[in-house]
Amino acid sequence: MKKEIKTKMIDGVLYDESGDPIFTEEMKKDYTLLVPMMLPIHFNLIKKLILNYGFKAEFLDYSGLEVAQTGLKYVHNDTCYPATLVIGEMMQAVLSGKYDTHKIALVITQSGGGCRASNYLNLIKKALKKADLRYIPVLSLNFAGLKTQPGFKFTLPQLYGLLKCLIYGDLLMLLKNQCKPYEKNNGDTEKLINYWIEKLSEEFKDKKNLKYSHVKKNMRLIVRDFNKLELTNVAKPKVGIVGEIFVKYSPLGNNNLEEFLMSEGAEVYVPGILDFLLYFLSNNVYDTKLYGVRKKTAFISKIAYKFLLKKEKDIIIAVKSESKFAPPTLFSETEKMRKGYISEGMKMGEGWLLTAEMIELISRGINNIVCTQPFGCLPNHIAGKGMIKQIREKNPQANIIAIDYDASASKVNQENRIKLMLENAKQNLNQTT
Repeated sequence: MKKEIKTKMIDGVLYDESGDPIFTEEMKKDYTLLVPMMLPIHFNLIKKLILNYGFKAEFLDYSGLEVAQTGLKYVHNDTCYPATLVIGEMMQAVLSGKYDTHKIALVITQSGGGCRASNYLNLIKKALKKADLRYIPVLSLNFAGLKTQPGFKFTLPQLYGLLKCLIYGDLLMLLKNQCKPYEKNNGDTEKLINYWIEKLSEEFKDKKNLKYSHVKKNMRLIVRDFNKLELTNVAKPKVGIVGEIFVKYSPLGNNNLEEFLMSEGAEVYVPGILDFLLYFLSNNVYDTKLYGVRKKTAFISKIAYKFLLKKEKDIIIAVKSESKFAPPTLFSETEKMRKGYISEGMKMGEGWLLTAEMIELISRGINNIVCTQPFGCLPNHIAGKGMIKQIREKNPQANIIAIDYDASASKVNQENRIKLMLENAKQNLNQTT
């Protein structure tokens, strides 16, 4: 028998029994969802898609020290840096006067893992309460059984549509980073990315175009278009970016690290978000293997893992068959590379994935690596900075630097340390060319 949820109305707002405002199905048509930006290409595609699902959404794209300072007004300074930034962005938005605060909801994605990220939901609610805005609903997109809202649910076909945005996003990000440092005509790469974002966004309006056969066709067309760009053949050092998911991907979180590396004459490689999803599914299987728990979850995760791995394989096939670009490594191969370095039981934060990604980069000749870490994020300091010595012992060519990101960290100091790593990278490149 389904448990009846107790609700009460206060000042025209419906609250549940725990005192949280309820986001109802009827609110979808009038409310604007505010979402912190993390992966610009991926999230711009998702924004276009969810309009077709009946939602209105804006992805917040604030920058500068003010975001962190706003976050620190509402979050304890011992909270991890990504939480400070995410909450800072959200509070800047709701306090900006740009929005009717009675017609907005805040959205975050959560993995539900064993780190402070699982507490973001409560931290945001606490910040809103402090600002006398507790009536603003906070919505969580997660697959870990964390609290959901009746008006913020997706069907399986809709989730499949979101997955396709991630597939397109990973492919476009991969191609962008291999083209932009070498383009003969400045701006060609960004123009092509914007062209495909608009083209795909238009296609989202027709459900037939969401069929996977059409997605595979588009992947080949995308790769062909990028393969036609006029590029130089100047040798440049290749630099991989790994680390905690937010500071790895978010320009706000890592002080525009990708752009900085390119401006210093490097080619950048960033592992795709599909790898993180596959890591999440792998951990569900490992939980059963190591602890004998969550057997049903492990069974479903195995099926989802095979399904998702096939999609990553399709990206690899498209890149290999239509271009000269380097494809990503299949995640199942990356997963094997952690052996001999770190246990599969190390799964807090980015856990063993962080170590495995560094080994994978080195295996493909990308020996220069920036390991991005929120200051005070213990799991990622263990699996990131803590593993560098062991990685170097087995791979003496590795040129790895760990960079801490925090509200009090100096951008100049960060960039100077990265420049030293790049100087070593350029010297090593000159010796091999």
